[in-house]
Amino acid sequence: MAKSEKAPVDFIRNIIAEDLETNKHNGRVVTRFPPEPNGYLHIGHAKSICLNFGVAGENAGGRCHLRFDDTNPSKEEVEFIESIQKDVHWLGFDWGDHRYYASDYFEQLYDYAVQLIKKGKAYVCSLSGEEIRKYRGTLQAPGKDSPYRDRNIEENLVLFTRMRAGEFADGEHVLRAKIDMASPNINMRDPVIYRILRMHHHQTGDKWCIYPMYDFTHCISDAIEGITHSLCTLEFEDHRPLYDWFLDELETRCHPQQIEFSRLSLEYTVMSKRKLTQLVEEGHVTGWDDPRMPTLVGLRKRGYTAAAIHKFCERIGISKSDSVTELYVLEDCVRQDLDVRAPRAMGVLRPLRVVIENYPAEQVEELTAKCHPNDENMGTRIIPLTQEIYIDRNDFEEVPPPKYKRLSPGKEVRLRYAYVIRCEKVIKDEKTGEIQELRCSYDSGTLGKNPEGRKVKGVIHWVSAHQSATAHVRLYDPLFTVPHPDGEKEADYRTFLNPDSLKLLTDCRVEQSLKHAEPGQHYQFEREGYFYSNPDDAHQENLVFNRVVTLRDSWTKAGGKP
Repeated sequence: MAKSEKAPVDFIRNIIAEDLETNKHNGRVVTRFPPEPNGYLHIGHAKSICLNFGVAGENAGGRCHLRFDDTNPSKEEVEFIESIQKDVHWLGFDWGDHRYYASDYFEQLYDYAVQLIKKGKAYVCSLSGEEIRKYRGTLQAPGKDSPYRDRNIEENLVLFTRMRAGEFADGEHVLRAKIDMASPNINMRDPVIYRILRMHHHQTGDKWCIYPMYDFTHCISDAIEGITHSLCTLEFEDHRPLYDWFLDELETRCHPQQIEFSRLSLEYTVMSKRKLTQLVEEGHVTGWDDPRMPTLVGLRKRGYTAAAIHKFCERIGISKSDSVTELYVLEDCVRQDLDVRAPRAMGVLRPLRVVIENYPAEQVEELTAKCHPNDENMGTRIIPLTQEIYIDRNDFEEVPPPKYKRLSPGKEVRLRYAYVIRCEKVIKDEKTGEIQELRCSYDSGTLGKNPEGRKVKGVIHWVSAHQSATAHVRLYDPLFTVPHPDGEKEADYRTFLNPDSLKLLTDCRVEQSLKHAEPGQHYQFEREGYFYSNPDDAHQENLVFNRVVTLRDSWTKAGGKP
C-alpha cells in the first residue's frame, strides 16, 4: 500500500491509536472504501481513499476493503466499477483479496430484514412514496404513524415473502423499520429499508426484484466484513443513530465504530454527482474524463500525478470542520511534484517569426542546456540556433509599458541560453496592420554574458524556425469563473461556467528534442508552465500537450481573471 514516509497525525488516527492500546477491536484495524458505482470518482473521494487505505497501511496487519455499495441498479454501471478500480490503483493502493459488493450480501440482508419483522421492528407499508414523505413530518413537526404500522408479524412476513416473489408492482409496497415517528432525527422516523424494483442488476442479474436501501445495507455490510473503523464524511453523522439501531437490534457479531470527518470542497468547481452528471449530459464538458472536471480520470488526463494528489490530501489534513480549500493549494502541490520530475524545454505557444539579419543564413549553432537545473542525471539537450527563430508574441510590445523588460523596437533582450538580440525593424501586414515578423540583430560576443557596459535584464524563450516541432497545446483554466459556483444564492451554478476554460492552440512550436516525446511524459515549458503528453493523443499527427498548471498562481490572485 502507498503511504507517506511519515504518517500524518489527526483526530482519527489518534482514536485508532487509542483503540489499539486498549485492544478495543482485538488489536485489529480494518477500514473500507465503499463507493456507490453510479459515477466517476472525483478529488473529494481521493481524500477518503487516502485516509482509509492510509490508516490501514500505517498499522501492522491492517487492511482496507474496496466495496461497491450497489443497492440501486437503476443508476449503476459496470463502467463505473471499472473506472473506480482503476482510480484506486492509480493512487497507489491495492485491496488484495478484499474486493466486495453489497450485492454479495443480498441473501443475508433479506434474512436480517425477516429477523426485524419477527421482532416486531419492521412492517410492510402500502403508502405511496409521496404519502410516506408527507407522513414523515418536518424538522419542526413530528411525523405521523402509517396506517399500516400495526400490521401483525404474520401478515408482514407473508407480504414481504410475496414482495420477493414478484407478486406486486413496483412501488406498491415497501418494508419500513419501526422506530419512532416523533424522533427529532428524521432518519429515525420509520425509514424504508426495502423497495420493489424490477431492474437488471450488474452482479445478480434478474434474481431479485426487491432491493435493500443504502442506509440498511451500508452498516450491515460493514458488520459482515468485520470493519473496525467506519470512516464517513460529516453528512452521515445524522445517520449514525440509525446504523447503531440496526446493528443493536440485529445483534451483529461486529459493531463497526463510525467516525465522521469533513468532506473536501474545492474552489472553482462542483463536487455533486448530480451536477457533474448534468455537466456531462448537457455537453458543457466532453465527458467524465474532461481535464477540466474534478474527476480523478479527468485530472489524470490533464497530467496531474498521483503523488501530487497524495501531497494535497496530506496538506489539507483531516478535521471535523467543513471548509472550502483554495485552488492554489492543489496547484501548488502539483507544481512541487512536477518541479523535481519534469525535464525542461522551450515551447513557443503563440509564435512570432524573428529574422536575425546579421546571423549567417546557413549556420546552425548547437547550444547545450541542462534538461533539469537540479538533476544532473537527466543530462543535457541540444538547442539549435538558426537565423530564423520564433519568439512568443507576448514577449514583444511595439509600444511598451513602463519598466517593460522584454523585446520592443530599439531595445535588447537575451535569448535564453543564447545571445543578446536587438529589434531593428517591425514588419506588418499592409492590410490588417498585424505584426508578421521582426528583424533583429545579435551581438556575437554575448553568448552566456552581457555586453560590456550594458545591462540586459530581459530574457525570453525561443525555438529555431526550421529545427523545431509543431505542436497543438490545450490551455486549461478553471471550469467556473467564481470560487463557489454552487454557493451563489438565487443563481444556477451553470451561469458561472467559464467560456475560456479551454483554449486550443494549433500552431505552437517546441524544441526539436520534444519531437519524439514519450506519451505520459511531463515537461516544464520554461516561462510557461508544466505540460503533459497525454497517451490518449499518441495517435495524433502532431505533438499534443495539455497544460497541467501554470508556473505560478495567476488565476485566484486575479479574482478569477486569468
